[in-house]
Amino acid sequence: MFKKELKILAENGMERRIEDRSCLNLPLSRMIRLDKTDYINFSSNDYLGLSGRTELINAAKDCMDSCGFGSGASRLLSGGTEIHAELEKRIARYKGTESAVIFNSGYAANISALPALASEGDLIISDELNHASIIDGCRMSRAETAIYKHCYVDEIEKLLSRKTRGKKIVVTDSIFSMDGDIAPIHTINELCIHYGAMLYIDDAHATGVIGAGKGSLHHFGIKPSDHIIQMGTLSKALGAVGAFIAADADTIKFLTNSSRGLIFSTALPACAAAASIAAFNIIENEPCLIEALWENREIIYAGINKLGLNTFGSQSPIIPVETGDINSTMFHSKSLMHMGIYAPAIRPPSVKTPRIRITATASHIKEDIVKLLNALETITKS
Repeated sequence: MFKKELKILAENGMERRIEDRSCLNLPLSRMIRLDKTDYINFSSNDYLGLSGRTELINAAKDCMDSCGFGSGASRLLSGGTEIHAELEKRIARYKGTESAVIFNSGYAANISALPALASEGDLIISDELNHASIIDGCRMSRAETAIYKHCYVDEIEKLLSRKTRGKKIVVTDSIFSMDGDIAPIHTINELCIHYGAMLYIDDAHATGVIGAGKGSLHHFGIKPSDHIIQMGTLSKALGAVGAFIAADADTIKFLTNSSRGLIFSTALPACAAAASIAAFNIIENEPCLIEALWENREIIYAGINKLGLNTFGSQSPIIPVETGDINSTMFHSKSLMHMGIYAPAIRPPSVKTPRIRITATASHIKEDIVKLLNALETITKS
């Protein structure tokens, strides 16, 4: 039925396919096995290398022995356990908020929370480079959505000053997943306070990465407040699965009663929540992991810039490399694979400008980084 559409995608270098890796106890953050070949993985969001840690694995196994695997129902029916509640308390304590509630994924959290927080007559002000889940959440809310130029705070202020009735919500990623830069949360927060707006922060790539791991508010020295809502994921630096919203108690109680993705979804398995608790234990007890992540990031970033390549203003372990048009980007990705490095091409519609998206992790060893930089140099000179 879709042969014509698929042909067009292929002809334009836009066809994608799912790469299924072999699960042979390889650390996901450092190595990946595809078609029986091992590659150094520079595409993982497992920033601290926790997904393969025995503490997470054992916590999940032990929990399955007592709770089984599937949860069987939504949280508002019989799908929750004391372990879910313990994880939510742990998240709130870690994020410095009164309360928290967990969702099945970051996508589910954004498309559930935003339509609950805003509706017709309200205004959502959203960064043009926000994640697709934020874009979809804004559309589903039926609120007026105004898109501002990436990180352009003057435009945010103009939009805030024009709205006199209804709720106002500024929504932004903290670390942008494809550009790797950090939103000026401190300035945006000041504007929200001045104009009586809520601030909704997607901390998916910031939790466990910046602010001593606690995310963007801690990074900027901002105290949590009842006008700030933090979304974060358990599936990136925490190495587990799921997501959360952390905020004041009333906001969380309201979301529990109004977020369709929470009300009408089967709860995460208790073993997933147990693994996330184990991940928080590691992050809090081993700050050296975050230090190793940033040490590797700085070496990679300096090396790529030394080659004269554009890194789109990256400020995080996400380091995009401009590679030209789609064909050139595909060439770069395939060439890297030939040299033992996995870094897929990122193309429209995910981004306007094609690129190779490099992610540093704490698991990478110095030899991995040298191999990456040598490979990029070889491709650049070819």
